[in-house]
Order: sequence, then C-alpha cells, then structure tokens
Amino acid sequence: MSNSRDIPVQPHVVTAAEVVPGDLLALREKDVTEHTWYVVTHTLPETPETIRMTLRPPLGGTDHDEVLGRASAVTVGSRRMNVQEIPLVTSSDLGSVEFHEGDRVTSLRVVDPAAEAESHTRRWGLWHRDLDQPGERPLTDDEMRSLAERAGGRECVVRHHPRPKQRPDAHAPRRVVVTGVGAVTPLGVGVDALWQGLSEGRCGIRELEGEEFAGLPVRVAGTVPVDPAEVLPRPQARRMNRAAQFAVIAAREAWQDAGFDASGTDGSGLDPERVGVSVGAILGDASVLVGGDRKLRDKGARAVSPLTTPMTVPSQAASQVSLDLHITGEARTVTSACASGTEAIGQAIDRIRLGRVDVAVAGGAEAVVTPAIMASFAAMRALSAHGLDAGTPSRPFAKDRDGFVNGEGAGFLILESEEHARARGARIYCEAAGWGLSADAHHMAAPDPSGRGVALALRRAVQDAGAHAVDVVHVNAHATATVDGDLAEATALRTVLGDGVPVTALKGSLGHLQGAAGGVEAVAAVLTLHHGVIPPTMGCAEQDDAIGLDVVTDTPRALPTAGDLALSNSFGFGGHNAVLALRRTA
Repeated sequence: MSNSRDIPVQPHVVTAAEVVPGDLLALREKDVTEHTWYVVTHTLPETPETIRMTLRPPLGGTDHDEVLGRASAVTVGSRRMNVQEIPLVTSSDLGSVEFHEGDRVTSLRVVDPAAEAESHTRRWGLWHRDLDQPGERPLTDDEMRSLAERAGGRECVVRHHPRPKQRPDAHAPRRVVVTGVGAVTPLGVGVDALWQGLSEGRCGIRELEGEEFAGLPVRVAGTVPVDPAEVLPRPQARRMNRAAQFAVIAAREAWQDAGFDASGTDGSGLDPERVGVSVGAILGDASVLVGGDRKLRDKGARAVSPLTTPMTVPSQAASQVSLDLHITGEARTVTSACASGTEAIGQAIDRIRLGRVDVAVAGGAEAVVTPAIMASFAAMRALSAHGLDAGTPSRPFAKDRDGFVNGEGAGFLILESEEHARARGARIYCEAAGWGLSADAHHMAAPDPSGRGVALALRRAVQDAGAHAVDVVHVNAHATATVDGDLAEATALRTVLGDGVPVTALKGSLGHLQGAAGGVEAVAAVLTLHHGVIPPTMGCAEQDDAIGLDVVTDTPRALPTAGDLALSNSFGFGGHNAVLALRRTA
C-alpha cells in the first residue's frame, strides 16, 4: 500500500450510507479546506436511520466514534487505506517526564495525511527546532511542556523520544586533546605575554625602522620585539632563518608546557617515531633569498652562503623543530596561504586520530616583514593606511577598516591522543575536536563576497567535531580588517551560526601573522576555553553595521556556559579556508 503522503486527496461528496471501512473521511465542508481527515476503521448500524462510525487519524492516533444519519452528506478522499497499518498512538504526558540532554519532542498533526512532524531537540538545557540553524529563540523546559499541552488533542500527537543510549564504537577515531601551548608574537615571547597583552587590550604593532623601509608607502607592522637569535644558542640560531627561530622557541615552550623534558623525546621517555611535527608557513623567511640574491649581484657567486637554500625553503621551521626535539615520526609543512597554520593543526589532528602518531607539535611560523613583501602588499592596496597616532591601524570589523597590517611570529599546540595524555597524567586544556576545509574557487586574491566557501568550512568543522551550530560559544575570527574579507566572513558566520555567538578578532593587537596566524590564534582560542574568558577586539571602536555580529570589544567577556565549542578561523589568498573546532573539557 502506498504511504498516505504519496497519493493526493481528491475529495467528493457521498452519503454516509455509502462509506465503508478504509475510506478517508471529512465530516464537514470546512474540514476539507483545513485538511482534517479521518480513516473509517469500522461501521455499525445504530438505528434504521443512523450509522455509528469509528474514526482514526490517518497518521495514527486514538479512535473516536461519530453517529451520522444515513442520508447525511460527507466528503471522502477517493482513496482506500489499510486500517491495519495505521497505528493507535497516544500523546506522551510531558508533565511527568524528566528531560535529559539529547531528548526529542515531536508534534505531528495526525489528521492531515500530508503533515510532517515538527521536532525539538534538547541541547544545553533548551529546546531547539534546528540544532544546525540557530535563529528562533529556543524554548525552556516549561515552555516546551506548555507548547505540548496546547498542541495535544485529537488532531495532534505529541511524543517524547529519549536520547538513545550510545554503544562504544570500537572503530571510532581516537580523541585528540591539547596539552601544551607556545607562542612568539608582537606582544612578546611566550604565551603569558600573548594572553596578558590580549586581555589588557595592548597593541604590538609598531613603526618599522631601518633604511630599507624608508621609502615604503606603509611602514608599520606587527614585529616581534625580541631578536630570536639572542634567545637561542648562537651556533644553532645561525643555521636557521627567522621563522624557524620563532618556531623552535614557540615549540619548545609548548613542549615543556605539556610536561615534557626540554631535551626532547629522549628525555621525555617518548618513542620519537610516534611523535610528529606539522607546521604551516607561506614563505617562512623571504629575507634569506633576497639577501642571497643581493650578495650574488654585489659580490659574485662565492659570496652566497651554502645555507641560503636550506634556510629559504618554507619547510625549514618543521625541520628545525624536529631536530631540536629529536622527533622522527614525521615533519610536515603545509602551505595554503594564510590558512596554513590552521590546516597544519588540522592535519596533525587527523594523524593522531588515525593512529599514525601519538603526539604532534603543530602550528605555524612566519617572518615576511621585508621591504619587497611590504611593497607588494601595498601595491595590492591590501595594507592599512592608518598610522599609529590613533590607536591600532588594524581595525577588524570596524566601519573605518581599510586593510591589514603585516606581521610575524609563531604559535604551536601540543596535540595528543586522549589515552596517551591521561596515561601520563597530563594537564588537558581542551579537546581538538575537529576541523574543516574548503576552497572559494573565486579569485586569486579577493574573497568570495557570498561567504559560501567560508560557510562550508565552518559547517565541516562543526560536523567533524560531532557537534551542532548551537554548541558553538565563541569564534576567534580571521578578520584581517580588509573591507571585503571581514564582510564575507561575517556573512558566513551569520549564515551558519546566527548573530548571537560572541566573536573576537586578534589582528588589532597582533597584525596579520600570515602563515603563523592560525597557530597563534589557535593558542588564543585554547586559552579562551581554558580560562573561560574572551579577549576583546582592538581597533573596532565603531562596528560596521553590515557586519551584524556580537563582536567583543573594549574589555574581556566571560565565555557563555550554554555550549562547549570554540571555532578558530583562517582564510587565505586564493580562497583557502580552514576552521579549527576546539571543545571545552570538564
């Protein structure tokens, strides 16, 4: 028999005496227009002039009787239904139900053969119609009970569906957690300098000094205030480019923050083959190649250092971190424009999930504050023309934003499988729950103004974390302070998450750290979950009305409690989109 939704109702008028069991029946003319139908399950002569009919809603429900005169006009739906397939169902009494997370309540207008059930799911103590499309206000438990009480009756069946018990999946990927963080940024060396500077609303963007920058149209950048070569042993520093120096310093801090020995895998009792490195970088350090070319032209081939090539490749940071910590499992480099650091972390998550390694040092490092790069960005009209005299020149989401500020630094996480971390009694900051990638396929530099690619990466990150949009309590936005980029990201965030999730953008304090941005911003997102505090967005004195987001400004804000997921966004020239999902742990 065809489903009752599959066959259109074709009403026509007959007498009650002509009705037989299985007929789809409307008792009154207005019932036809209001789509109120019943299936005749039984007929019985009541008197010589009347008939008793037992009726049941076509989508299931309870029976009731109607007594009709034999000559009474009624409407049938020109279809015969199998009475045995229509369930007898009663509404749940929600007044006596104890609700739990994941429960569902469905409401179905059972008298309409074409009706679809309306469903609400309980998440974070509230009832949502759609967990992945926040928009309308969710209901409280009391409001859900009242709604169900109003909906209940002959025409509607309300059912409570407890969350099904989940059985352990022996083939499920391993959970990944964050156990260490490290950073070198324009706010200083170390995570403490980063977090304190962000929390206090300080700006690490400064004027570029030196003759090589004198003729540039833009001479401000987010530069690290300490020479990394002076932090490292001199013989070691001489064999690294500036980005690799940043990487080693930040990776060492993260490694020791995770409770491992400073000597690396050997002193930490780790199998070096079960540890990996994953670093994002666009160029690494462009100055080495530029310097080599200058020596070649000025002094000839013999003046070019043999270290020029190994110190130029973007993979040098990953190589030097693996050398420094004696990691032999793998040392991978990801180059996907400004999404590089986030994608490197995402790839490390997958390597641990799949059991290829147990521990990973993952993040990004970059040092491209060079005259040629600055001149190129200026020629693209991508850099901010604001000076330092009126606060930060980087103004994410602000009405007067006019471009990004170039920057440098490094940020790293120590990722571990959860069982590995718990077995050694490690402190766990949060879960690295998932990540998402996409491509705009729109333009070599400009973002897709529709935000569709960004929205896809956001959805994929949430889904990869096994979560829903309503679980998201915070977004660390990419927000470079370019006019089109910020607007495209805001459009995507509103599409996927609505406009009520608190958002912050760090580039007003740091500038845009290019391939390192994702690593540093992931560190900040981890600390946001760990401390329960969202640092403010600097430079957004007046938000652009078109942004339409809840941007945290001026002072830090407490992280919402109804939810557990934070997203860290990174998007790059050419349409590279990467989003990291981090989950708060108890």
